[in-house]
Amino acid sequence: MNIREDFVYFDTNGLYCKYGDFYIDPILPVKNAVISHAHADHAKSNNHMVYCTAATYGFMQLRYGKNAAVKSHIIAYDQSFFVGNVKITLVPAGHMLGSAQVLMEYEGVKYLYTGDYKLQPDNTCEPLEWVKTDVLITESTFANPEITHPDPVSEIKKLNEIKINILLGAYGLGKSQRLISMINQYAPQKKILVHYKIAPINAIYEKMGFPPGKCEHYSRKLMKNQEEFVYIVPPFTFDAYIRATGVKRLFASGWKNLQANEQDTLFISDHVDWNDILLTIKQTDPQQIWTLHGNGQYLKKQFGNDIFVKLL
Repeated sequence: MNIREDFVYFDTNGLYCKYGDFYIDPILPVKNAVISHAHADHAKSNNHMVYCTAATYGFMQLRYGKNAAVKSHIIAYDQSFFVGNVKITLVPAGHMLGSAQVLMEYEGVKYLYTGDYKLQPDNTCEPLEWVKTDVLITESTFANPEITHPDPVSEIKKLNEIKINILLGAYGLGKSQRLISMINQYAPQKKILVHYKIAPINAIYEKMGFPPGKCEHYSRKLMKNQEEFVYIVPPFTFDAYIRATGVKRLFASGWKNLQANEQDTLFISDHVDWNDILLTIKQTDPQQIWTLHGNGQYLKKQFGNDIFVKLL
């Protein structure tokens, strides 16, 4: 088996595959872009040709309008296509609606780019699909043995203990919809209000067959009443309400530094933790592991001479 050590590498535009002449989640506009999911740090505007799922392109159009891409190829999951000499298949990643792992095959070798992914159950997106691969190219955002995500159901149930209105900060795309679904399921007495920036995203979720659940548009008049409202807002609004009174401020994230304070925490992550990554490696059975978007040193130490680990 001939694993190409230069199959993908970073240049000034992002992660490049010269064997197919395309980029994966480029950071600048390029000729051919394979987009794993619609978060803004992965899906940039003004690429010439974009390959992605229908949901991902729908979110890109909402954000960028006519600048989403010059041309687009909407690709269904598990439907193979070629860019140059590389065969590509998009596989569900479980990170958010429309998110995809990118399976690339060249000269009989399989390279799997995970993009951002999670293993936790999520009613608002397609569940992750396991794929065997020769090279696993994994995100390593939380690739640290000291980081273990708590059970998200236990975390969301903490809202039941809070009787005053809650100002809940969360990323508008992906996290907010997951929170709406979980609150409806595990804290059903709560009345969910959403920021005006989140409502159009919810509409795409409903169109794609993944309705987040019961919620209504924010009204200042409603929030004046203490009726166990949960007002979900994007980060910039959450930060602007730092001195808000009559509410409990919480921010939903896997990151400790993004929590409202040390006492008021809501650890809900849409990324894999250390144990999840180890399980992914077991399930995908790679000969090599390449890491990106984080620190791969712990994985390198973990596998030593058993599996070759490279930090991209």
